[in-house]
Amino acid sequence: MTAEDLMEHSAPKARFGDYLELTKPRLSTLSVITTLVGYAAARPGWFPAEFAALVLGTCACAAGVAALNQWMECDTDAVMPRTSDRPIPSGKVATGSAFVLGAGLCAGGLGTLFTYTNGPAAFFALLTIISYLAIYTPSKRWSRWSTEIGAVAGAFPPLIGWAAATGGVTALGWILFAILFFWQIPHFMAVAWTYRKDYGAVNFPMLPVRDHEGGKVARWSFVNSIALAVVCLLPQPLGLASIYYTIVTALLAVWFLARAAAFLKPTERDKTARTLFFTTIGWLPLQLGALVADRFLFN
Repeated sequence: MTAEDLMEHSAPKARFGDYLELTKPRLSTLSVITTLVGYAAARPGWFPAEFAALVLGTCACAAGVAALNQWMECDTDAVMPRTSDRPIPSGKVATGSAFVLGAGLCAGGLGTLFTYTNGPAAFFALLTIISYLAIYTPSKRWSRWSTEIGAVAGAFPPLIGWAAATGGVTALGWILFAILFFWQIPHFMAVAWTYRKDYGAVNFPMLPVRDHEGGKVARWSFVNSIALAVVCLLPQPLGLASIYYTIVTALLAVWFLARAAAFLKPTERDKTARTLFFTTIGWLPLQLGALVADRFLFN
C-alpha cells in the first residue's frame, strides 16, 4: 500500500474548516478582488445579478484551483515545513475528497460564469484554470521559469472581470493584466527567497534555489519592478486615466522601487526580502484602487 493509499484510509472525518483551508481563502480572495477590479475599471453600470454571478463564479473557480493544486502537490507539501500541515499531507482531508471538491468547484464556477455573465468571461476563467494547473503547477518541478509561468496564470483574473463587463478586452484590460504579471515577480521572488530552503528540499529548480547568493534574484526583482512602474504609468498617456492617477502612481512607484533597490544589497538580504514582500502586499490595493477611483471620478 502506497503512502497516498494509507492517507486515504487513515484520514479522519474532515471538518468544514479543513475543506475551507483547502481552498486557500486568502489567495482565492485576491483572485476575486482583481477580477472585480477589472469589472469595475470597465465601468459597466450596476447590474446586480451579473455582479453576483461574477463574484460567485470566480470564487468557485479560484477555490477549486487551490484545492486541485494542493491535490497535485500533496507529496511535496508533505516535505516542506511551511506546507506540511496543510489538509492533505496532515491527513485531515483525503486526496479523493480534495479532487472531487476542486473539480466540482471549477465546473460549477465555469458554468455560473458562462450562464449568467458571458462566454468570454468563462473562457478567461477556463484559461486561468488550465494555465495554473496544467502548466504552472507541473513546471515548478522542472523549470527555472515556473514563477514567470505562474505569473501569467495569476494575471488573468482582471480579464475575467473586464470580459464580463464588456464582452471583450480593450487596452486598459491588458494593462491590468501586465500590472498583475509584473507585480507577481518581485512579490514571489521575495517569498521564494525567504523559503528557499523549503523549495530546495523538494528540488524545485526556481531561481532563488539555484542562486545561492541572491544577487540574480534581487536584480530580476528590480528589473520587473521597473517594468511594473512603466506599465502602471501607461494609462494617462493613452488617454485612459487622468494626471491625478499619474501623480499617485509615481509616488507609489518610488516607494516600490526603493524597496526593490534595498533588496539588491547583499547585506541583510533576508530582512529586505521580507520588507519587499510586505511592500508588494500594501502597494497592490493602493495602485489598483487609484486606477478604479480615477476611472469613476475623472473619465
